[in-house]
Amino acid sequence: MIIGIVGGVGCGKSTVLTYLKEKYNAYIIEADKVAKEIMEKGNEVYNKVIREFPESLDKDDNIDRKKLAKIVFNDAKKLETLNNITHPGTIKEITDRINNSSNQLVIVESAILIGSGIDKMCDEIWYVYCDLEKRIKRLMDSRGYSEEKTRNVIMNQMSEEEFNRVSDEFIDNSNSEEETHEQIDFILSSQFC
Repeated sequence: MIIGIVGGVGCGKSTVLTYLKEKYNAYIIEADKVAKEIMEKGNEVYNKVIREFPESLDKDDNIDRKKLAKIVFNDAKKLETLNNITHPGTIKEITDRINNSSNQLVIVESAILIGSGIDKMCDEIWYVYCDLEKRIKRLMDSRGYSEEKTRNVIMNQMSEEEFNRVSDEFIDNSNSEEETHEQIDFILSSQFC
């Protein structure tokens, strides 16, 4: 079974992923981590990025992500070029990992899941929700963001309505971890009892 996990920043998707891995031996694929891995030396995406942005290399010929971010930050064309390299590369790597997994349960957590093609590979999409004020507090505490920055980050993501529209299951992660775990157990009870 392949499950896609979606939800806004600060909703606690990592809590859900950890539980699925520990209790259900799920194979976890996090798109952000995959995107970083494919930009390491020896990968096709690394080669494409340095051809387009050679000035992003550090002294050891690794891609300096901060330098790269500065290069594309105020240049929509350069950002589009970067995204046209990294998004397909990430999707291909995630697809390969799904296809090569022997686990009974595969979880894909991704901000670019919906509309990427990966969503069509998923048997279900789960939306991890958390109360807005708790999300703001979590982000301010964990990342040191100001309240204004936190609200801006949240407002630039998909809305609750959009997440709900594309999701098969809803997990409310606003309360205790135990309550979140109970919801996951209930959803999976028919498949993994």
